[in-house]
Amino acid sequence: MSRSSVDGAGRRLLLELARGSALKVHRDLDGHKVFRLHAPDGSSRPVARARVEALIEARLIGSNQKFPAATFWLTEAGRRLVETL
Repeated sequence: MSRSSVDGAGRRLLLELARGSALKVHRDLDGHKVFRLHAPDGSSRPVARARVEALIEARLIGSNQKFPAATFWLTEAGRRLVETL
């Protein structure tokens, strides 16, 4: 995937992951998902589902698919892209 095919918010999210933030999806028993980016300082913020899904589809992030809170990480392609940002 080229740098130009990832929007600005997607690039920022990838950079935050590279800098030590943790992206998690928290699920409840009814299947509702809430994506949150957890910063190293303990703060967190919501992330749009569509943003995460676009990065998954682009194979820039992967996940352990755990219930109730899966954790995402940069794939090799994601790490290569971050190096160009």
